Amino acid sequence: MSRLRQALLISGVAMVCGLAGLLFYFYQWRLAEGPPDPGAAGRMVLAAKLLGVDGKVQPFEQWRGKVLVVNFWATWCAPCREEIPGFIKFQERYGTAGVQFVGVAIDQKERVAPYAKDMGINYPLVVGGTETMEFARLLGNHATVLPYTLILDRAGKVVASQIGIVRPEKLETIIRPLL
Repeated sequence: MSRLRQALLISGVAMVCGLAGLLFYFYQWRLAEGPPDPGAAGRMVLAAKLLGVDGKVQPFEQWRGKVLVVNFWATWCAPCREEIPGFIKFQERYGTAGVQFVGVAIDQKERVAPYAKDMGINYPLVVGGTETMEFARLLGNHATVLPYTLILDRAGKVVASQIGIVRPEKLETIIRPLL
C-alpha cells in the first residue's frame, strides 16, 4: 500500500471515528432531555387509554392521585425481564401507601398474559403495539428503546424518567419522598 493510500485510509478512519463520537455526544445529550414539560407529559400519561390483558380499556386516569410508575416493556426484552421482579416487590411494599405500577407491554396480548402469570406480576398491565413506542418517544424516550420508565407524583407531574433498567436503589430514592 502506498503512503498516500495509507494516509488517506488513516484520515478516513479518523473522520469516521470523530463523526461517530460527535453523533454519540448529541445522542446522549438528547436522551438526557427527558420530557420537555413534566406537567404536559404527566397529562399525556393520565389521558392515555390502552387495552388491558383482559381486553378491557384501561384509562390511566383511574390512577390519578397515586405515585404512578409507568414501565414500557416487552416479553422479549431481557433487561425488562430483569427489572420486573423488583417492580413486583415495590408494588407489594408500597401499594398500600399509594404507589401504583403499570406495565405497558409493547407486545402481543397472547404473549403478555401467560408471561405475567408465570412471573407473578401483581400490578396492572396494558398492551400496545408499535404505535405505543411513538407515545413513549413523545414522553421522553427519544431512543425508542425498552425498558423505559416514568414516575409521576400524586399531582400527575413526571418527576423522573429512565431509559434502561431502573435499579431498586434508585427507585427507592425517587419513590420514598413522594409518599
